[in-house]
Amino acid sequence: MLVHLSIRNLAVVEAVDVKFYRGFHVLTGETGAGKSIVIDALGLIAGGRGTADLIRYGCERAEMEASFDLPEAHSVWKTLEGLGIIADQKESLIIRREISHQGKSTARINGQLVNLSMLREVGEQLVNLHGQHEHQNLLRPERHLSLLDAFGAESINSIKAKYQETYASFVKVDKEWNELRNNSQQALQMLDLYRFQLEEIATAGLKLGEDEFLSEEKVKLSHSEKTMGSISEAYNLLHGPQGLEAIAKAVSRLQDVAGYDSNGINPLLEQLQSAYYQLEDASFGLRSYRENIEFNPSRLEEVEDRLDLISSLRRKYGDRIEGILEYYEKISRETETLENKDELLEKLEATRDKLLNRLLHEAGELSDIRQKNAEELALQIESELKDLQMGRTSLQVKLNWNEDANGFEWKGKRVRPGKQGIDSAEFLISPNPGEPLRPLSKIASGGELSRMMLALKSIFAKHDEVPVLIFDEVDTGVSGRAAQSIAEKLYTLSKSCQVFSISHLPQVACMADRQYLIEKVVEGDRTMTSVEALSEEGRVHELARMLGGVEITEKTLHHAQEMLKLAQAQKDSF
Repeated sequence: MLVHLSIRNLAVVEAVDVKFYRGFHVLTGETGAGKSIVIDALGLIAGGRGTADLIRYGCERAEMEASFDLPEAHSVWKTLEGLGIIADQKESLIIRREISHQGKSTARINGQLVNLSMLREVGEQLVNLHGQHEHQNLLRPERHLSLLDAFGAESINSIKAKYQETYASFVKVDKEWNELRNNSQQALQMLDLYRFQLEEIATAGLKLGEDEFLSEEKVKLSHSEKTMGSISEAYNLLHGPQGLEAIAKAVSRLQDVAGYDSNGINPLLEQLQSAYYQLEDASFGLRSYRENIEFNPSRLEEVEDRLDLISSLRRKYGDRIEGILEYYEKISRETETLENKDELLEKLEATRDKLLNRLLHEAGELSDIRQKNAEELALQIESELKDLQMGRTSLQVKLNWNEDANGFEWKGKRVRPGKQGIDSAEFLISPNPGEPLRPLSKIASGGELSRMMLALKSIFAKHDEVPVLIFDEVDTGVSGRAAQSIAEKLYTLSKSCQVFSISHLPQVACMADRQYLIEKVVEGDRTMTSVEALSEEGRVHELARMLGGVEITEKTLHHAQEMLKLAQAQKDSF
C-alpha cells in the first residue's frame, strides 16, 4: 500500500506531506482547490509524462516522492530484479520523480536512476488510476476486446501467445509468397541484371587486399626513374673520396696512435669502425635495391588499368573489395531464388497454407475461449451493477468475427485474421427491461458509465495485484441511492486493495476510513494548496459543507454526524 506521499512545487502545491493507511480514502474540497493535483502526482510517480508546465510558477523544479509497503510475494519485486534495481523486500519501496524547469525528468527507485519506461513498468504494478477520460475509453468498441482478454487472462494468455507466434510466421511467409508471385516481370528484369553483375564481378577475379597492394606497386613504378637516380647517387657518394674511403683512412690514423692513449682513443676508434661497417652494409643494400628497381612502363599501365577496373566496381557494388564480394554472395543467393522461382513458390505456398490452416484453428480456439469469458464477464458485470442500483440492467459482451470478402474461408465465412485473432468485441447494454440491447455509446448516461466503469474495476481488482486503486470523480452524474451504492462498492473494494477517491458526494465521503480536505489558501500574493487529514470533528464540518454549501448550520452538522454514524453501522455490517 501507499504509506507516504511528498509533493513539492507541483502546480499550486508548494509543499505537502501526507500519510496514508489501509482502506478507503476520500479527498474532498471545493471545486478548483487542487484535489486532482494529488492524483496527478501519483500518476507521475507511476510513470506518467510530465512537462515544465506542471512546475509551480517561479520554481526551478517539481519533486514527488512516494513510499510503498508491499508483501514479499508481490510481483513488482521480480520486476525490479529484472531491471537490475536493488531492493530489500522487507523494506519500503521508495519512488522519487523530479521535473526540471527545462522539462527534463529524472526518476529514482530506491535511490537508483531509472528511465521513464522502467518507471512505468514498475508503476503500473503499483498504481491503477481511473481518470474521467476512461469514461470515453469505455465508449470505444475497439477497447472492449482488450478488456475482455484482461478479464480472461488466465485462460486465454497461453493460447493467445501461441496464436500470435503463428500469426507472425504466417505474415512473414505470406509476404514473401505474395512478393514472389506478384513481381514476375520485375523478377525477370532483376534476374537479367543480377546475371550481368555476377559475370562482371566474377570476370574481375578480385582478391582481398588486392587494391592496396596494387596502389603501393603503382607508386613504386611511377617513381622508378627518380628512385634509380637517387639510389645511385647515394651509392656513389658512399664509395667516393668523402665516403667509406675517408672513414677507412681515419680509422688507420687512429690505429697508428692508439697505443699512446688507449683509454682515450680506443672508444673513438671503435665508434669509427662501427660506423664504417654500418655504412658498408648500407652501401651493399643500396646496390642490391638499385639492381632490383624495375623500369616497366607496360606493367605500370597494367596496374593502372587493374586499379581503374577495381575503382569502377567499387562505385557500383561496394566501397571496398570486401563489400563487392559480399554483394556478389548476396545476389548469387537471390539469383538462385529467382531461377528456382516456381519451385520456391510451391514450397512457400505449401508452408503458407499449412500456417494459415493452423492460424485459423488457433483463432477459432481463441474465439471459443473468448465466448465463454464474454458470457462470464457479462454475468459478473450484471452482478456488480446490481450492487450499484442497476439491477434491472442486461448486458452482453458481443463477439463478432472480422469478416472480409477478400479474407480466408473459415466455417462458412470469409474472415481476416489480425494480431488479436479474428474477433471484435462490443459491450451491449439494456438499462431497462423490455428494451433491446444496444451499444454503450448509444444509450449510456454519465452516471451509468461511472457505475459501469466501477463494476469493471471491481472485477479486475480481483484478478490483479495492483495495491493502489485511484478514482477521480467516479461518482460523476449520480446521486441519491446510486451514490450510496457507489460508496459501498468503493468501501468493499478497499478490503482487497487501498482505494482513493476524489468525490463531491457526502454519501461517498462518509463511507471512507480516512478523509482528506484539499484547500486553496492565499498567503500574501501567492496561492497554494494544502492537504489536511481530517479528525472526526473535521469530517463532520466538511460533510456539513458538502451537504449545505456555504452556510453550515446546526441542522447540517447534525445531519453530517448522523451520516457518519449510519455509514459506520453500514461498514460494520460488511
